[in-house]
Amino acid sequence: MMMMLFSLSSPLGGSGRLPVISSSCSRKLTSFKAVADGFPSFLPKEVESIQDPFARKLAMRIQRLPVPVRFSENPIMSSCVKPMMQSKETPVVLLHGFDSSCLEWRYAYPLLEESGFETWAIDILGWGFSDLEKLPPCDVVSKRNHFYQFWKSYIKRPMILVGPSLGSAVAIDFAVNYPEAVEKLVLIDASVYAKGIGNLATLPRTVAYAGVNLLKSIPLRLYVNYFAASTTKSFSTTLDRTNVGRLHCLLPWWDDATVDFMTSGGYNVASLIGKVKQKTLIIWGENDRIISNRLAVQLHCELPDAIIRQIPNCGHLPHVERPDSVVKLIVEFVQSKREAKKLNLCVSQV
Repeated sequence: MMMMLFSLSSPLGGSGRLPVISSSCSRKLTSFKAVADGFPSFLPKEVESIQDPFARKLAMRIQRLPVPVRFSENPIMSSCVKPMMQSKETPVVLLHGFDSSCLEWRYAYPLLEESGFETWAIDILGWGFSDLEKLPPCDVVSKRNHFYQFWKSYIKRPMILVGPSLGSAVAIDFAVNYPEAVEKLVLIDASVYAKGIGNLATLPRTVAYAGVNLLKSIPLRLYVNYFAASTTKSFSTTLDRTNVGRLHCLLPWWDDATVDFMTSGGYNVASLIGKVKQKTLIIWGENDRIISNRLAVQLHCELPDAIIRQIPNCGHLPHVERPDSVVKLIVEFVQSKREAKKLNLCVSQV
């Protein structure tokens, strides 16, 4: 039963191996500095036991920003990683996969910043580290409205929207409903053909709660991390990655928010793919054992304006396993637009 749910998801925040990073990228990652001396007080205390230095540094930068939404009397204190500084260029906004958090971007985020992008990593409503003590609805419509209000309040410009795994469904749903907010899309090992949660949506709530307790269990998360990666690493490394991926599950409202999403039906965006107007980059791990490469080809054919790139020796989470390759592809994708603008400007001046 729960494996049906995993077919929609990323492996919950990390692979079982260290990413392969070029020497230049290693220097950039080494230069990535946290802006605080410690972890935010709202993070679960278990964050202190995480060993991964990149996860620790990114966790120190997580903030909560007030986001007014139509389905709550009070603004939702919403978790994200803000850029160090804003620029005039198009911002890059990073979503995450199913039941994950912004920590999924611990390796790629600093590389994007070092590449000169104004980079945001945003936790989707119901997951991540937002304050949901006064539990809001966490269905698809509420997630979409929350993200739009976040964008409207803080980003305020068309963005390069990046979605891995189920985050690709979130990105497509958002781009079709709010095309003015999205300039380009990047979809990574996209989970966009599942018809919502399926039969899980009809489960009695008592059974659903039992299911989500299994979903956050360490043994199940260890297995998913192992299955999602292209190669394996030591048990201690895999366990640490698992602890990063399940950290948000330790917040007291996680069970309720997850059950609310499950019983609402989940994402079903297959019919929206042909309506995407934005130019799209599809990135896929060659050895993805969760979502078949055949669906990457199908997605490429159905999107009106898309290019596709495959990363060799890589599983379901390229931005975790091969952050240097993912950032290189994003940089090239964004710079192609900038070069076109420069060319058009030169032609207009002739």
